[in-house]
Amino acid sequence: MIAFAGVAPDLDGVGIVVEQITANWTRPHLWYSNYHHILGHNLGFSLAVTVAAALLAKRRAQTALLAFAAFHLHLLCDLAGSRGSDGDQWPIPYLLPFSKAWQLTWSGQWTLSSWQNSSFTAVLLLAVAWAAWYYGRSPLGLFSEKGDATFVATLRHRFGTPAS
Repeated sequence: MIAFAGVAPDLDGVGIVVEQITANWTRPHLWYSNYHHILGHNLGFSLAVTVAAALLAKRRAQTALLAFAAFHLHLLCDLAGSRGSDGDQWPIPYLLPFSKAWQLTWSGQWTLSSWQNSSFTAVLLLAVAWAAWYYGRSPLGLFSEKGDATFVATLRHRFGTPAS
């Protein structure tokens, strides 16, 4: 639920499918262009995601707090590094739906394909691989126990088993 909360803001990006399908229509539906970084990237949606995580969790308060933090980490990462290659920025309308008054932007925002984003991704992937090797489980376990076990076994075969 916490991992889902971290990617939930980008649910507003599913409009890209409709936009691609209707691109050559007389009146295309610009759902991605008009709504990505708006519908899901705000305080209102973060509160909805936080409440949903709390309602579905066994440890409600802890899960809600971590879901709220994961959601906001996503917003922070978007603020730091999601500028388009053409220099276009997506301001984050943080106070929606309560107010349109505050749009978050940062003049130093990196492009999405920047070395900073690539480096950050590489470090996180290495951390996940290390954690899988050390703890014996990985995020793959969310989707496939067999895939998780194979991944961990492969890491341990290559790098040895961690000392207990």
